[in-house]
Amino acid sequence: MDRAARGYSRRCALRVVGGATLGVLAGCTGGSGASGDGESGNEGGSGDGETDAPGTPIGEQLPAPVKGDADADVTLAVFEDYACPHCADYNVEGFPELAAEYVDPGEIRYEHRDLPIPVADPGSFQAANAARAVQDRHGDEAFWEYAAVLFERSGEIPGGAPDIFGTIADEQGHDSEAIRAAAADRVYEGTVQADREEGVELGVEATPSFVLDGEVVASGYGSGTVEEVSAAIEAALSETG
Repeated sequence: MDRAARGYSRRCALRVVGGATLGVLAGCTGGSGASGDGESGNEGGSGDGETDAPGTPIGEQLPAPVKGDADADVTLAVFEDYACPHCADYNVEGFPELAAEYVDPGEIRYEHRDLPIPVADPGSFQAANAARAVQDRHGDEAFWEYAAVLFERSGEIPGGAPDIFGTIADEQGHDSEAIRAAAADRVYEGTVQADREEGVELGVEATPSFVLDGEVVASGYGSGTVEEVSAAIEAALSETG
């Protein structure tokens, strides 16, 4: 991945400020050319309703996109920012391992959760809204396909939003103008912010963060993250019998 093109650092951490108010600061340290092998950590319902900002409905929220067995006893929810380079590294390098071992065989329920830090503003929020628009229009399978490409092209989000979201949609056979508009207007911000607030309440402080049955078991992505998450999954599976 081209770190220099992104202009983002090795570590992007979320810090919560205040009580009821959701305030975040993105703290980044390290050079833009840092490699991804060290550990690192970097929130719409559709429909009619009132708005708290232009194009931001407060209506029905979308459910979390799910892979694996939706009825599994163990649930792993991953909180991510599409513009976070470490979320991108996890999805390209680490997720395939977890998928092969636990998701594809139906051992666990795997959920995506939105948590824009934001690494890119407004790109992080727009990316989350674009992916949720695909989910709303075409279902979870289409969501996962779209999200995978977002992570692969994560470095293009800061300078390419919102046009890149329409481009990817077009490449996958979706209505590019509709997806671009949903991203630009942040039509699904209610869902995005609900995820974000839930993450903060759970104690999520960085992306990606891995929450197993309501407990944060790992934050950031490094060489031992998959093993750490796998160990937590194995322990949870053993308890379910």
